[in-house]
Amino acid sequence: MKAKRQFKILEIIKNNHIETQEELVAKLKEEGFNVTQATVCRDIKELNLIKVLGENNRFKYALPHAHFVYNSNERLKRLFKTSVLNVDYSENLIVIKTLPGEAMGVAAAIDVAGLKEVIGTIGGDDNILVVVKPKEAVKKIVKMFDELAKG
Repeated sequence: MKAKRQFKILEIIKNNHIETQEELVAKLKEEGFNVTQATVCRDIKELNLIKVLGENNRFKYALPHAHFVYNSNERLKRLFKTSVLNVDYSENLIVIKTLPGEAMGVAAAIDVAGLKEVIGTIGGDDNILVVVKPKEAVKKIVKMFDELAKG
């Protein structure tokens, strides 16, 4: 039931301008889900939904990726330029060294940048492991990361 409800929440926020939890509860009830605001609040947290500026300068719920992808290129450039110290690779793995405390933010920016060859990242405090597939794409990705780091 929870998975169906959360899937329906994603569908609702994709197709509707939902500003409040109360609006989301009402929409879910229209769809046959008997929920409370507390349940919806937990679902919002579990789905990592965020509020973004929508139409008419009004905020609405959205997926984090929907917001970040919109600004991902600029954010990625800024983070690489200000946070990345070194990029190196071996086989299909890229290791990015960052300033202390910056790796998670850079890894998240890489994850939402839509790089089809990047199948995932793991960010620590000052290191990121980037997994690339196919292996032949690694040099292209490293070159792009180096160019981003140089600004």
